[in-house]
Amino acid sequence: MMKFLVLTILFSFSSWSLACTEDGTGGFLPENDMYIPANTKSAGGLSEAQFNDVIERLETIYTPLASELGGKLQIARKWEDGTVNANASRFGSTWNVNMYGGLARHATITEDGFALVLCHEIGHHMGGAPKINGFPWIMRWASNEGQSDYFATLKCLRQLFLNEDNSAVISQMNVPSVLSSACINAHPDKRDADICIRAAMAGASVSNLFAAMRSQPEARFETPDTNVVRKTDNAHPAHQCRLDTYFQGALCEKSFNEDVSQKDELQGTCNRSTGHKTGVRPLCWFKPNN
Repeated sequence: MMKFLVLTILFSFSSWSLACTEDGTGGFLPENDMYIPANTKSAGGLSEAQFNDVIERLETIYTPLASELGGKLQIARKWEDGTVNANASRFGSTWNVNMYGGLARHATITEDGFALVLCHEIGHHMGGAPKINGFPWIMRWASNEGQSDYFATLKCLRQLFLNEDNSAVISQMNVPSVLSSACINAHPDKRDADICIRAAMAGASVSNLFAAMRSQPEARFETPDTNVVRKTDNAHPAHQCRLDTYFQGALCEKSFNEDVSQKDELQGTCNRSTGHKTGVRPLCWFKPNN
């Protein structure tokens, strides 16, 4: 009887769990009580049409890719919900993502920033190693927070922006010179450099949200986080560290067609051990195994 009970509990934990904080109860943002109702008028943020368009475009790309990996991706469009967050969960082969209208309505969020958040949530399901720690042998389906951030600009936004006029889009942005120079140096092909700039600027949009919620100065491309962790941190990094991760993901020379691995941290990514100087996961959250 006891053996049956233990197996039942293990099956329940392995079949269903939330991701986006180290304890599996939060979301893309740290726990907060901010709520932006659907009837709120704001100088920034997305319209409902923009909200739905971003989700539809990424659904088109990632629903079949999830299916190839044995998952049924379901993105819930919670426009009426004013929660300023997003999260992911699994129940068996159903891969859930919840996108909330409150997040989309926040004044700091751009369409590209909202797309990055959705890419991060998809990244929990498909972003590869390293994974969020859990009970032994179970609850290891979710890529950790830093890896999901890295996947968002390394793979996901590159696919989303691939066939768009990225040069025209970034011409309307105030792009820091350190960002444009780094992307041009990392990607000799202009199309790739434009995508790099656009993806990193999406990270800046989200980073501004982090700063606003914490009443802290905005993170900058010019001032990377100098902290070095002793072991990989699975929780939300500091907002400068997260911007650094978006930046490095955008700089990595690896193609979005080169898949990441759910076990091998090196596959499909840029790494110091393989001679990469840029595009590597920042040491403010990542401790390389090699």
